[in-house]
Amino acid sequence: MIDRQDNRKFSKMRAGLALAALLVLAGCQTGAGVYDGVPVDPAAGSSENIDSLSAVIEANPRDASAYTTRGVAYGQAGKLDEAVADFNAALTLDPTSYQTYANRALVYRRLNQTDAALADYNRALNLKPDYEIALVGRGNTYRSLGQNGPALADFNRVISQNSSNARAFYNRGLIYQAQTQHLRAIEDFATAIGLNPNASEPYVARGISYLAVNDSAAALDDLTVALNLDKNSAVAWANRGVALELQGKIPDARRNYQKAMVLDPRNDLAREGLSRIDRGGKA
Repeated sequence: MIDRQDNRKFSKMRAGLALAALLVLAGCQTGAGVYDGVPVDPAAGSSENIDSLSAVIEANPRDASAYTTRGVAYGQAGKLDEAVADFNAALTLDPTSYQTYANRALVYRRLNQTDAALADYNRALNLKPDYEIALVGRGNTYRSLGQNGPALADFNRVISQNSSNARAFYNRGLIYQAQTQHLRAIEDFATAIGLNPNASEPYVARGISYLAVNDSAAALDDLTVALNLDKNSAVAWANRGVALELQGKIPDARRNYQKAMVLDPRNDLAREGLSRIDRGGKA
């Protein structure tokens, strides 16, 4: 229960917690999942699948698509150098494959070779200007470099040609969020959720923007849904702790911060939340 004389302290703490939540999101990478190219399929990176694809290549060494497919499998398995080698082989055999350029660009991004990634996305788009995977991927590369103008242009271009692309709405929402345009961000995250309700990332992002506009109840709802979809999201656990702390549910907040720390010991939002609770701080 918040006493009247504590209202000013409460508002200041809430603003600080919301800002901390946003900083955590800003440092979080979405990765090569459903919102950044081909959806992740762990089975594709299995040794059995890679062995099978190798047999196909051995029997058909001039099959560019087989190299591309195995390159994707290597990428799913985290064998990024092998993935690049296969994409190189595929492009030697078929230099017009815009899909292969986009796949190699995604691997270059995972290798933090952003210049190479941008070059490959540009090659893909020169071959197929409306290729949405390359537009979203290039937009995210620009966003990672802090070039929000070109990133917004790519996401807007995707949305203008396909208003059902959840990835474009989600990633555009992240830019609005970084610009503290939280109402616009919430709208984009809501659209992304409507288009793909089974992805956890938009719920986490919308929950954080709800914290920023002082709606801890809506934030708690979104972060709970996100954790039902992905229980291993330290960002979601930490921000759910913020929402619970803002509502004065301190024991529950502590449990959420502790869960976040187990998943990611470097999570500053969770660490600071636990420290605040241990000091007897009151939201």
